[in-house]
Amino acid sequence: MTAAVLGGGIGGLVARTHSASTQRPRTVDIGAVPASSPLLRRPAGSTAAVAARILPSVVSIEVRVGSGGDTGSGIVISNSGYILTNNHVIAAVAHGGKLRVILPDEQVVPATVVGKPDTVSDLAVIKVRGVQGLHAAVLGTSASVAVGDPVVAVGSPLGLAGTVTSGIVSALDRPVAAGANQGAADNIIDAIQTDAAINPGNSGGPLVDARGQVIGVNSAIATLSSSPLSGGEGGNIGLGFAIPIDQAKRIARAIISNGFATHAIIGVRLDGRYEGDGARIIKGASAVTGPAARAGLHAGDVIVAVDGQRITSADELIVAIRKRVPGAHVTLTYLRGGQRRTANVVLGSAPSD
Repeated sequence: MTAAVLGGGIGGLVARTHSASTQRPRTVDIGAVPASSPLLRRPAGSTAAVAARILPSVVSIEVRVGSGGDTGSGIVISNSGYILTNNHVIAAVAHGGKLRVILPDEQVVPATVVGKPDTVSDLAVIKVRGVQGLHAAVLGTSASVAVGDPVVAVGSPLGLAGTVTSGIVSALDRPVAAGANQGAADNIIDAIQTDAAINPGNSGGPLVDARGQVIGVNSAIATLSSSPLSGGEGGNIGLGFAIPIDQAKRIARAIISNGFATHAIIGVRLDGRYEGDGARIIKGASAVTGPAARAGLHAGDVIVAVDGQRITSADELIVAIRKRVPGAHVTLTYLRGGQRRTANVVLGSAPSD
């Protein structure tokens, strides 16, 4: 009897509990109740705020050659349809490639190359026509950039459009071979180095500051492959390089206005095998021409400074001259027979080819 009563009592308790849980399910609140609207505003300068400002001005670029093709990125620089990118992104167009642009709203439109791309600085301008609602990016200045400044890179790495990465400016005036190593010894850019993740497909996209203004054009990465500094294949290891926007703006304006761009020159041929400090002019005929000849430089002179800035290699001299404009005045410090001398040079002008 005792067992029967206990059993019945337990059974009744289970039944009543089950019935109660069926009638009144228990609820649990997860997380805190938001104090305001879930659509929170991002603070100015945050990566999210910068991305929101620049993304409408970044496009993907595709070049189709036969059954293959390549992708890159571009920056809308004019509401009328001009887009700035790297020369190596669109180089295949010269060999019959078909060029098209994927806009931020995923609209796909054909594009044409404007004028002559600049192989020296690895820059090109393309244009789309009949497109409404384009948003030109705000082009800032690279002259005021400092090492340690926060930056955001935007582009289409590996074809993934609208990819945003962030980092800092790691170094300035870094001599880097332009594009996919165009093969000419003087195709060097004075790059902004960044640790923001940049991969194949980012080429031609913007590097922007905390205000969302473009300070550079992403152009090259360092990899652990056999071709470490190029716009070609490889993965990000935190060493990306962008062409300063001050130089890119000048080149883009020249291409749009004149159909080609020019660069500052001093008129010397440099010895790439020289291992001493400075940049040595080769010995031989035609080693010194134009501006350098008029300023009194000779074959065999070793240039060690430009306007007081120390020069330790031929690449550094190329970068120091390339960042200036034709017609500018510079003071070269050089060594001749162990003696230190100076020369005032008015920079000449030459097209990229």
